[in-house]
Amino acid sequence: MSTENTVKMLDLYRQQTSTPRFLQGFFTSPARNFHNTEDVEIDILREDEDVAVTVADITADGRLNEATRLTNKRFTPPVFKEAGPINAYRLIKRSAGQDPYQDPDYQANAMAASMDVTRRCAEKIRRTVELMAAQVLQTGTLDLIDNSGATTFQMNFSPKTTHFPNSTVDWATSATCTPIDDLEALADVILTNGRSEVENVILGRDALAGFRDSTQVQTLADNRRYNLLMLDPPTMRGTGGKYHGTVAAGQYRMNIWSYTGRYKHPQTGVITPYVDPDSAILIAPGRLDLTWGGIPKIGAVDSRALPFMPNRVASTAGGIDLHQTAWVEKDNSGLTVQVASRPLTIPTAIDTFGCLNTAGP
Repeated sequence: MSTENTVKMLDLYRQQTSTPRFLQGFFTSPARNFHNTEDVEIDILREDEDVAVTVADITADGRLNEATRLTNKRFTPPVFKEAGPINAYRLIKRSAGQDPYQDPDYQANAMAASMDVTRRCAEKIRRTVELMAAQVLQTGTLDLIDNSGATTFQMNFSPKTTHFPNSTVDWATSATCTPIDDLEALADVILTNGRSEVENVILGRDALAGFRDSTQVQTLADNRRYNLLMLDPPTMRGTGGKYHGTVAAGQYRMNIWSYTGRYKHPQTGVITPYVDPDSAILIAPGRLDLTWGGIPKIGAVDSRALPFMPNRVASTAGGIDLHQTAWVEKDNSGLTVQVASRPLTIPTAIDTFGCLNTAGP
């Protein structure tokens, strides 16, 4: 009902959630990682740090060396399909931010609705890829669940248990815990098995607090003769990680990171951090793959749905591959848009990272 009051419609405010990609940034997606097959395989050759041994004299036969043994691994990526229906009747109603006294433009409203649904579906998949990266780096496994808590996809990459130890003392016990020693011990394990030195450590919220408050770290920071620890106010870098400085843990120099990225737990609905509060993830240079599988289709998309279907999003630099489609109901009463993807985070160099539980034994 119109009244004598005048009304000014201000610009629409949309509260959007972030889609951080810090952890999946440690995984790479070169062009070869985009495929249309059902499975992916990786051939792995590993070498030991052998040294040559002398022979008796120049006339002696050479020592025999065994050919490097080949290991082959095959993985089947999970499938994600997120869709959203758009009912034609809803197009007659006012969309957010529109003038209520203007006739609705059905075509424009349908286009705006399809773009909004597509964006939200794509961001859900992006967040799950980040969750997959988080699970791999903290456990060496994948365990994806639905809203009932049932497992929908599971994969065990069979990491060494020694790469996922507990700290000797809970880092919350500031007087007696030894964070520097714990980091060095796990870095030694990674160097031994992965042949690569740890360069980055990502600390969960409680792990970071325990690290900073510990007597061992504060003593190291107070030593004016040695520059073994540099802690600065956190600065945002890249896609969500916060850089805090560096620490010398024995023979290793590590960049210290924290990460505030969170997601809504599918079963509990609780906002949950990707990095467990007590986790300390240690990462050395090594190959971690993010692969993207194709989604089979038969025939072309219905021409009636083409105006509402954004183009496929595929990028090696951005590490993303989304297959988008749309269809119109036979009686033109509704439109459905869908985003599908088959990503898989593969810890190819599985011995080049590990995760310390800083809550102690």
